[in-house]
Amino acid sequence: MPSGDKDVYDKYLGKLLTDISAHTEDGSACCEYIGPGGSGQYVKMVHNGIEYGDIQIIDEAYFMMKRLLHMSNAEMADVFSNWNEGRLSSFLIEITANILREKDPDTSDDLIDHILDEAAQKGTGMWTAIEGLEMHMPIPTMAEAVFARNLSSIKAERVAASKVFNEVPSVTVDKQRFVADLEQAVYASKIISYAQGFALLTAASVQHGWNLDLGDIALLWREGCIIRARFLDRIKQAYEENSDVVNLILTDEFKDEIRVALPGWRRIVVKGIEGGLYIPTLANSLMYFDGYTSEKLPANMCQAQRDWFGAHTFHRDDRPYVNSFHHQWEEF
Repeated sequence: MPSGDKDVYDKYLGKLLTDISAHTEDGSACCEYIGPGGSGQYVKMVHNGIEYGDIQIIDEAYFMMKRLLHMSNAEMADVFSNWNEGRLSSFLIEITANILREKDPDTSDDLIDHILDEAAQKGTGMWTAIEGLEMHMPIPTMAEAVFARNLSSIKAERVAASKVFNEVPSVTVDKQRFVADLEQAVYASKIISYAQGFALLTAASVQHGWNLDLGDIALLWREGCIIRARFLDRIKQAYEENSDVVNLILTDEFKDEIRVALPGWRRIVVKGIEGGLYIPTLANSLMYFDGYTSEKLPANMCQAQRDWFGAHTFHRDDRPYVNSFHHQWEEF
C-alpha cells in the first residue's frame, strides 16, 4: 500500500514493489500506488482496524459454540472448516480451524485450552478507533474489538469479579439451528466491520483530498494480508457497480444478504446475552445496523437536554435546517 511522490513511485519503486508483493492465483499483484504521502499508511491502519474486528467476531463465535453448545475443539474445527468452504472463506477462518486441532507437544492436550485468555496488541486498532472518534465516524465494531483486548488484559480483576458474580445463566439452544444462525451472524458482522472501515476511508479521502480507489484497495488485500478473503472480490464488485458507495450495506452486493441474515443474527445476540456471554462485536455490529437504518433516534432528547443545561441550541424538523433554536426551559 505505497504512497508518496507518484513520479518517484513510477520511476524507481513501482516495478520493484509489485514484483516482491504477494500475488493472487491469477497473477495479479497485491500492490498498487495509493495516493499522496500518508494515504498508504492510513489505508494500512484501517486494514488493521478491520482485522481487529474480524478476529474478535471469529473469537466470539468460537466462544459461543464452546460455552453455549459445549462443543469439543474438534467439532468446532469442523464447523470453521465448513465455513471456510463457503462465503466466509478467509485466512482467519482457516487458521482458526487449524488452531483448534493443534496439539500441545508437552501434554498432548489441545493447545488452545492452555493458552491464557489475555490478548495483546501493537496499537494500530487503537489508532483506527481514535481516528474514528476524531473524524466523528461511527466504527463501533472495530472500537469494541480494541476494548475487548483491553478487557482481556485485566485477567486478575476478571478472575476476582467472577468469584463475586458467579451465577451462570442456563440457556437452551438447538445446536443445528444455532450453528446455522451463528454463520449468518458472523457473516453479517463481517460486512458491518468492512462497511465501517470503508466509510472511514471514504471520509478520510474526502478530507485529505486523496481520491482513494476503494474497490482497488479491497483487491490489494486478497493475498499477503491477514484479512485476505474471498469476500474482498464482492467489495470490488460493489464499487464497480457504484463508485459513489455511501455504505456497503446499502449496495446491491450485500443488502439482500443482510436482510436474510438478520433473524438468525438477532437470535444469536439474544442467546449470547441470555447466556451471560461477552460478545461485543457481534452485538454492537447489530446495534450499528439498527442505528444506521433507523429513521428516528433518541438524539432529539439529547439535544433538548444539552440545550437545557448548556444552551447548545437545536434544529427543528419543521423549520429550515440552517436555523438553530434555543428554548427557555421552565423549571417545575
